[in-house]
Amino acid sequence: MGAGIAQVSAQAGFETIGREVSEELCETARGTIEHYVGRAVEKGKTTPEERDATLARLSFTTELSDLADCDLVIEAIVEELGPKREVFAELDRIVGPDAILASNTSAIPIHAIAEATEHPERVIGMHFFNPAPLLTLVEVIRAEKSADAALDAAFEWAERAGKQPVRANDTPGFIVNRILVPTLNECIRLLDEGITVEDLDKAMTMGVGWPMGPCALVDLVGIDIHIHAAEAMYEATGDDRAKPPERLRAMAAEGCLGRKTGRGFYDYSK
Repeated sequence: MGAGIAQVSAQAGFETIGREVSEELCETARGTIEHYVGRAVEKGKTTPEERDATLARLSFTTELSDLADCDLVIEAIVEELGPKREVFAELDRIVGPDAILASNTSAIPIHAIAEATEHPERVIGMHFFNPAPLLTLVEVIRAEKSADAALDAAFEWAERAGKQPVRANDTPGFIVNRILVPTLNECIRLLDEGITVEDLDKAMTMGVGWPMGPCALVDLVGIDIHIHAAEAMYEATGDDRAKPPERLRAMAAEGCLGRKTGRGFYDYSK
């Protein structure tokens, strides 16, 4: 997600710094972005000149301090509150007074992240959807102390980046996941009643018009990420429909996390 958001930013004309925890991961991110903008040239969706300009606007670092002059920082690290709070506390000390700090979390409460800072009014949510360069929706999320100016600036940035932003409140699951996570869980529980993965996905694509079946979607998002989002929603609401199905927990324990590991509900190793 971090590489995808960085690609969106650079393609929109913004000078963009990607921060990773190692030089190796910086090179991986750069290679991922180069691959996808190169594919866009091959498909005729952009020109070689536009590709080169996008890549020229990108730089990478392993130091948070290199983000000191950024106007907007979008965090996309692991879906765990502790690490996010640590990053936001440090960013709050580093960036300028007018900078906006946004989290791409899919379910963690924004106010819980903002509490780690001295300036919670500049902390908001900006929830992109995977893959970020292709899916246009961005949820711009208001926490209890988020300033109107920060929200308006983030909304405008998303529009300039070619996205379709919507305003959401800091409620469990925001908008999309509040509806989608329980629905996906219910779909997956049908597998325990003898429905096959293939028939389930076919039913939801051909019968409901989903662009992707629920099993293929969870594979794309990442089974571990879905579990994190479901757990956060279950803890916040107590709604049994949000509780992650045991089938997903078993798959995660086996290392079957979807596309990123080569195996989930489907086999992607070929």
